[in-house]
Amino acid sequence: MEIKLRRNINIVYGLAFFHMFMLIVPVIVPFFQSKGLSLAEVFYLQAMYAACVVVLEAPSGYLADVMGRRFALLIGAAAHGAGYFWLNFADDFFGLMIFELIMGVAVSMLSGADLALLYDSEKALATEDSEHTYSVAHLGFMKSLAEGLGALFGGLLAMWSFDLMVLIQSLTAWVCLWMAFMITEPPTQNDENNNRVVSIGEIWHYLVNGDSVLKLIFVALPIYNLATIHVAWLVQPYWDDMGLSLALFGALWFAQSLTVATASKLGYTLERKKGAVFSLVVIGILPLIGIFGMAWVGGWGGILLGFVLFFCRGLYQVILVNALNRRIPGRFRATVNSLNSLLFRFGFIVTGPAIGYLADEHGLSMALNALGLMSLLSFVLIMLPLIRAVRRLTKAGPVTGIA
Repeated sequence: MEIKLRRNINIVYGLAFFHMFMLIVPVIVPFFQSKGLSLAEVFYLQAMYAACVVVLEAPSGYLADVMGRRFALLIGAAAHGAGYFWLNFADDFFGLMIFELIMGVAVSMLSGADLALLYDSEKALATEDSEHTYSVAHLGFMKSLAEGLGALFGGLLAMWSFDLMVLIQSLTAWVCLWMAFMITEPPTQNDENNNRVVSIGEIWHYLVNGDSVLKLIFVALPIYNLATIHVAWLVQPYWDDMGLSLALFGALWFAQSLTVATASKLGYTLERKKGAVFSLVVIGILPLIGIFGMAWVGGWGGILLGFVLFFCRGLYQVILVNALNRRIPGRFRATVNSLNSLLFRFGFIVTGPAIGYLADEHGLSMALNALGLMSLLSFVLIMLPLIRAVRRLTKAGPVTGIA
């Protein structure tokens, strides 16, 4: 059993790699536009995708907690392969909408279950909490590395043919299903009893009545994810306005992914050496530099400043994600991660179409400035209270991080 549980950890890394090995991502906006879509319609599609995830996110996490991580990952991996297979035949808005809905099923099932499987496997092996931090960092590194390598190949393939790029993507996507079949369901360790049935009311009570750090982290994660994802959908039009080639799109996306991967590795070290408060200040300020830098500087200077935002993404994906999961009982860890992702998707439904409209009607600079103001409000309303709460926690006694 121990060998299978240790194999689980490597499988999670491998599954995450092939899930994020997306050739289409660095050129997805030009690809959608080649099908006749406007930038606003691209954001509408993403809002539909987010709506699908919102509907399925919490049930999928609950399913993973009740039926098992392996079951949820098998469904998600099958949908992942089916979605990219369908993309070969999607030629208009309706066809692309079906693609986005299938991918919404895939992401909702995979989201939270992989991280929960990783934690549960390590807990069953009696792994120390410090190793969880390393595992979260390495998981983020693998995802970013896969996204970067996919971007390099995707940009080159897009120069040759969008159809060839999609065909190869649809073949590699099925690797996730093969890896999901190799997973061994880990034993779940319930903190209070051995009952696997989890009450939604119990989860809600735990979140609402938990300490202030838990509640603020639960809100901060989707807020800072929103800042990154909005800019990620605007960088390709940003590059296109500069007249860059699709191959350069791939190279730049690879560089961004490498930045995220590097920050994922550095996040643990930053928190340990500089402390939780300093790390949170950095996470709060970097988006302001990156987003306003892109809006005000423009050109290659704006591109370079945008990398600051993606560095921040790597930091919070380790520091905040680990802080959240360390505070959640294993019996409903997947559900809470899915609920957190649900908040992020719901936020995109509300704000995504508006950002797409601003970019289409008033230019990228206006849209970026709006995102910068949103990040400033997030820093004042979310990050500063979190910093104060962590500081109080630090004064109460020694801690090893945002624990």
